[in-house]
Amino acid sequence: MIERYTRPGMGKIWEDENKFRIWLEIETLACEAQAKLGIIPKKTVKVIKEKARFNVARILEIEREVKHDVIAFLTNVGENVGPDSRFIHLGMTSSDILDTALAVQMKQSGEILIEDLQKLRIVLAKRAKEYKQTIMIGRTHGIHAEPVTFGLKLALWYAEIERDIERLKAAIKTISVGKISGAVGTYQHIDPSVEQYVCKKLGLASAQISTQILQRDRHSEYMNTLAICGCTLEKIATEIRHLQKTEVLEAEESFSKGQKGSSAMPHKRNPVVCERIAGLSRILRSNALAAMENVALWHERDISHSSVERIIIPDSCIILDFILGDMIRIIENLAVYPENMKRNLNETRGLIFSQEVLLALTKKGMKREDAYKIVQEQAMKVWKQGSTASGKEMDFKALLIESEEIMKVLSKKELDELFDPKRSLKHIDYIFKRVGIH
Repeated sequence: MIERYTRPGMGKIWEDENKFRIWLEIETLACEAQAKLGIIPKKTVKVIKEKARFNVARILEIEREVKHDVIAFLTNVGENVGPDSRFIHLGMTSSDILDTALAVQMKQSGEILIEDLQKLRIVLAKRAKEYKQTIMIGRTHGIHAEPVTFGLKLALWYAEIERDIERLKAAIKTISVGKISGAVGTYQHIDPSVEQYVCKKLGLASAQISTQILQRDRHSEYMNTLAICGCTLEKIATEIRHLQKTEVLEAEESFSKGQKGSSAMPHKRNPVVCERIAGLSRILRSNALAAMENVALWHERDISHSSVERIIIPDSCIILDFILGDMIRIIENLAVYPENMKRNLNETRGLIFSQEVLLALTKKGMKREDAYKIVQEQAMKVWKQGSTASGKEMDFKALLIESEEIMKVLSKKELDELFDPKRSLKHIDYIFKRVGIH
């Protein structure tokens, strides 16, 4: 696992100490429930609560001999409890503990990730409002299209994070399910009320039906949701990486004092954090695929999913927590260059207003096909030739003014109005309101 990367909180959820603590809580709650049914003496439960302890090092020592983690855990707890330990794990199977505890850990992790996403949403809203009216070129297929604002880009990301939050809430609900139904899910040796009692105390629902295990479609949904969140972050990171390219340079990651961009080239300022996010998001997708492979198991269960989950679930939770922290800091400290945005907006010398001219001509009665042909002919002169024979760069509006066909329909004043990039701002407030940024 890559726990060294995580912020405080997430890593501890996946440490043995927390895992065994949850195991012990499950076993103790099961004993309480059994005592309510009169199966275990109430005084025994009191002894178990007072004496039940575990030591991680001792559990691992026992496991090296018995080759079974749950047996090693129960053996160590039994060493501390004494004779009354015979009532611990009564009628239960290992997966009753393993799957129920894993659900708790995934729920705990999911709640931290929700907090991360909410923090990112707040930062995106703040920066979106800051650059709400900052005009820049919109690009489709990587090619200059029409003006947008940088605030709109941030608002778009804000809306996607909103969806990620809702998806993750649903996935947490799906995974917040426990089972204590015995070796093949029939409750042959334990009353179903024990499961209900334990799960309720842990903040989980009881599985409607299970085999020896909880079904892995639940875990797959959760893992795919983490992967989708990673896709969102990669999408944002990829956009920032493009905007940071030298020939674009409309925005860039912050570059701290003393930071070095290259061992060879002292001038370099690279989008290394965005690149890291893009790379780690690939692991989230790979792990989601592995989780889907775990759904199909033999009969009432096999163990092929277990080794996979011990890697992919902690790693994905830790990775997403880490890269969400990265993205929060990137957006908070993102350097934005409106002057470069203005420069790039003018790079095609007015071609980005071709649709404005096309629509204006059609509104004045010209056939769309004719208008398109006339406008495109002038646009292609600018696109292909670049500059006049005298070395002066061609200007799209100037060429249009020289066109008799166009000037018979439009006035120079009307053309000037069509070439005003602020026309793209007229519905910005409406979009922000609809997104929920006020």
